[in-house]
Amino acid sequence: MGVMNELINAGSVETLTRILTEIGPEIRWERTAGAASKLDGLNLRARTDLLAEALVADISSVPSPGYPTAADSFRAALQVPEFTGWLLWPVSEAAVTLALASGAMKDFDDCLALLAALTPRLTGEFAVRRLLANDPDRALAAIRGWAASPDEHVRRLASEGTRPYLPWAVRVPALIQRPQATLAILDALYRDPSGYVRRSVANHLNDLARHAPGEVVDTARRWLAAPDANTGRLVRHGLRTLLKKGHPDALVLLGFAPAQVAVSGPRLDREVLTLPGELTFAFDVANTGSEDARLAVDYLVHYRKADGSESAKVFKISTVTLAPGESRSLTKRHAFREMTTRVHYPGVHALELQINGTAHGRTEFLLELP
Repeated sequence: MGVMNELINAGSVETLTRILTEIGPEIRWERTAGAASKLDGLNLRARTDLLAEALVADISSVPSPGYPTAADSFRAALQVPEFTGWLLWPVSEAAVTLALASGAMKDFDDCLALLAALTPRLTGEFAVRRLLANDPDRALAAIRGWAASPDEHVRRLASEGTRPYLPWAVRVPALIQRPQATLAILDALYRDPSGYVRRSVANHLNDLARHAPGEVVDTARRWLAAPDANTGRLVRHGLRTLLKKGHPDALVLLGFAPAQVAVSGPRLDREVLTLPGELTFAFDVANTGSEDARLAVDYLVHYRKADGSESAKVFKISTVTLAPGESRSLTKRHAFREMTTRVHYPGVHALELQINGTAHGRTEFLLELP
C-alpha cells in the first residue's frame, strides 16, 4: 500500500496549490499548501481527508465562503491540464462537504454536476456516495441522466458510483435496502459500446447478487433475451459469485443444468502440507445421464479459522461438456502462501469438488506452519 499512498504526495499538493492560486488569487490556500508537510505516515484515504479538510478551511476563510466559491474555483481549474489525477479526490470530497453543509438543494444539484465534470480527470465515484447517502432519491434522479452522457467516464460513474459494495467507498444503506433503485441505470448501460463501462455494469450486478440474487438473475435473463455481441460475457462476469455459490437459477441460465454425474476423488498428493506449499489433487468425473452434460467444475478449500471453525472459498477449475458415458480426468494444484488478504491457521483443512453447484468428495488434510 506504500505505493498507493504516494498517489497523493507533497508534489501533488504543491501542484494543486499552484493551480488554485493561479485561477483564484483572492483565496490564499495556506492550509492547503501546509498539508504537504503532514502527509508522512498517512494512508491514501487519510491523505485525501487531510487535504479535503484543508481545502474546506481555506474556502471558509474568504469573504464569500461556501460551496459556490468552491465550485467556481474548481470549475475554473479544469482549464488547466495539470488539474487531473489523484489530487482531484480531495477536491471532490471538499466540494461535497461544502454542498452538504450548505443545505441548499441548488448546491446539492450543482455538486452532482460538478462531479460529472471532474470525473473525466479522476472518477468521482467515492465522493458521490455521500450525496447518495444524504438524499438517495434526488441523487439517483440526476445520476440516471448520466447514463446517456456522450462521455464514457460519466456513464461509468453512473454505474460505479452507485455500486452497493464499491471497494474503498462508504456504504450507502439505501442502495442495499432497495436493489431495484439502480437497475434502470444498468438497463441503460449493459449494451454500452465502452468495455470500461460494461465492466462496471458487470461488477455492479455482481454486487447486487450478494443481497438480491433473484433480482439479479431476472435482470440477466432479460438482458440475454435482447443481447448484443458482448452481453453473454458481461452476464457471466456479473453472475460469477452466484455461480461459485452454486445458485441453481444462475447455473441454468448460463447453460449448466442439473446433470447426472459420477465423481471419483479428489485424491490429494499428501495428507500433511507445510506452509508455504502446494497441494496437488486429481479426480474423475463421468456423465451417467442420457444427454450431453455441460459442467461447471469448481473446488472449495475449507480454511480453518482462528476459532477452529471453517470458511470456504470457491475456485474455478474448468468448464467441460461430456457426452453420455464419457468421463474426464482432471488435475489441479492449489498454492498455500501467506497473503495480506488471508491469514492461515494450522490444523485440519478440507478440499471439496463442486460440479454444477453440487458438492462432491470432501477430503481433509493437515496444514502445518513452519
